Amino acid sequence: MSGKHDNGPVLIELQGAPSQTPDTAPEVPESDLPESDLPEGRAMQAAAALAARPPSPLGRWFWRLLGALAAFFLGLRAWDFVAGLIARSPWLGYAALALVGAFVLLCAGIALREWAAFARLRRLDAIRRMAAAALEGDDLDVARQVVARLRGLYAGRDELEWGLARLAEREGELFCADALLEQAEAEVLAPLDAAARREIEAAARQVAAVTALVPLALADVVAALAANLRMIRRIAEIYGGRAGVLGSWRLTRTVLAHLVATGAVAAGDDLIGSLAGGGVLSKISRRFGEGVINGALTARVGVAALETCRPLPFVRAPAPSVSSLLQRALSGLFGGGAGRK
Repeated sequence: MSGKHDNGPVLIELQGAPSQTPDTAPEVPESDLPESDLPEGRAMQAAAALAARPPSPLGRWFWRLLGALAAFFLGLRAWDFVAGLIARSPWLGYAALALVGAFVLLCAGIALREWAAFARLRRLDAIRRMAAAALEGDDLDVARQVVARLRGLYAGRDELEWGLARLAEREGELFCADALLEQAEAEVLAPLDAAARREIEAAARQVAAVTALVPLALADVVAALAANLRMIRRIAEIYGGRAGVLGSWRLTRTVLAHLVATGAVAAGDDLIGSLAGGGVLSKISRRFGEGVINGALTARVGVAALETCRPLPFVRAPAPSVSSLLQRALSGLFGGGAGRK
């Protein structure tokens, strides 16, 4: 046996093995999850489909007749009860009659409030249509009518007093519809836009957190629907709508029906890729990825509600983007990764 040893490298050649170079090596996949396991925002899609589902005519008449029958029978039973009580004990009977009358007045007040809520929403819609017509036709007279309606809509709001005064000072100096509406947007709607953005960010943060941290079945759907209802109602109140219960539900259905019809309430690869940290979170935990997507869809619903309730279209100020709203909403929620660029 020789005492000399070869200290050089040992090369082992594999028969039939193709050589791989950086140029010929396959690309590294961005996610090791199959396509069916990627986050899709199912909670928001289910909540949107539930809220935007149009009622059938038979269903509407069923609930109307059921309500009418219930009111008729309850009213008849109350009348018989009060009449019998008056015949037996007049003082107790008149006390019961007073309570029934107070309840009827309360129901009438609630109905009147709901009617006023629908009227306020129609008022916002009318101002927005007038502003769009003024911008399209460059009609200064119509633009001044829009400004006058804005002053009437926001009169008495302390946070807008300074902006309304500034608009009144500059109105006589502007002789172009675009310039006048731009001034109204900057002086009056800018603080309202900021408040609406904060509401959207809060709702997106809540939906994302519930989806990521609560593993209960249907809990994320209920939380998403409740958060979106509250967000849309608050946005309407910010812009002067102050929608009631029925008005808020109708406004929510209008917004979600539009988004479902246009395919906006659907999470795609482009949405996931545009969100900072979304792909990383989906690799770490599918629930975190679902939270990010549900938050993004909530922000998208909020932007649609903002554009629906805003009394002016966006003239010079840019419309809020979903990605910027979500980044601000989720900043620090998942360890800070979701909110950084």
